[in-house]
Amino acid sequence: MPDVFPWVRHLSSDEQRAFTLELVEALSDAAELDMDVTTQEVIAGWRATARIKADPAQYAAARKPTTGDFGPVEVTA
Repeated sequence: MPDVFPWVRHLSSDEQRAFTLELVEALSDAAELDMDVTTQEVIAGWRATARIKADPAQYAAARKPTTGDFGPVEVTA
C-alpha cells in the first residue's frame, strides 16, 4: 500500500488494514456494480485522515471535544 498511497505511513497498522479492506470492498463494487464513486470516497476519506494525523497540532485539535453547530462543511482538494 505505501508504494501506491505513500500517505498511509501516517496511519496506524489497524487503520492501514481498515483502509485496505474498505478499498478492496469498494473496488469489488466498482467491478461488479459499475460504481466507482465509492472507491474515490474511500481514498479521499482515508487520505484526509492521514493528512490530519501527519500534523501533530492538527491531530491534537481534531481530537478535542466540540459543541455546537459549525455550519456547512467545505471540501478542499
